Amino acid sequence: MSSDIRRRLIEIGNADDADIDLGHAALILAAADRPGVPLEPYHRHLESIAAEVCEYVGQGENEANSKTDLDLRIEALVQVIVRRYGYGGGEDVFDDLDAANLMRVIDSRSGLPVALGIIFIATGRALGWAITGLEFPGHFLIRLETGGERKIIDPFGGGTVMEAPDLRDMFKAVAGNHIELTPDHCRDTTNRGVLLRLQNNIKARLVRGNRWDDAVEAIETMVLFAPHQADLWHEVGLLHARLDHIKDAVRALEEYLRQTGGEDVGYNASVLLQELRAKLN
Repeated sequence: MSSDIRRRLIEIGNADDADIDLGHAALILAAADRPGVPLEPYHRHLESIAAEVCEYVGQGENEANSKTDLDLRIEALVQVIVRRYGYGGGEDVFDDLDAANLMRVIDSRSGLPVALGIIFIATGRALGWAITGLEFPGHFLIRLETGGERKIIDPFGGGTVMEAPDLRDMFKAVAGNHIELTPDHCRDTTNRGVLLRLQNNIKARLVRGNRWDDAVEAIETMVLFAPHQADLWHEVGLLHARLDHIKDAVRALEEYLRQTGGEDVGYNASVLLQELRAKLN
């Protein structure tokens, strides 16, 4: 990772969550894996999508139709992002690391649900719309709201509007029939939460492939833009210890315990930390 990209990720980590430009931040994350590739064409691409969605909505508002503002905005997003530009994804993307890299997603027009969701969110926010990602487990969804009306959209499913039965079926496919869907499962997520979900996809695939050094690098990247996420420090500390990176493991576990205040939850980490420090002496 270049020093410039590292600096930009640290700046995101120090920013208030509401001030994070999600599309820009996701492109910086993508650039960490594509050194030397300029970001400007990708920014221009996102700007073009937003301009075309804005134009579509303007044309629709001038037509005599019964669409609500919300329906028209959803239609505009789908018509431009999915149909005009061809964004989507199939089952093969879930085994593809590139499907979580926004630059490569833009190149291929194919990506994971969260990557496609970021394009929807970045487009809507460029137009001043109230649009956000959700905490929905297992499948990234977004919510668009205007005029007191709100709807949930599946960006991976071609921008399909998700009704309550659809959400329940999707949830049970992930959680099992014995667990019921609750409003908490559809609450708004933070901008950092979206970025963490994006990067978690990369980390999980690296771990499944036993690519431990790469997995450590992925989590270290997450720590840069989410430095107050204590569980990340714990996870990266354990991985460093596994790889016998003693100094890095000590550093990470010390930060984990500092953030958690040395609570009981950190007992095992404290014991491991003592063992690692003994190896340094």
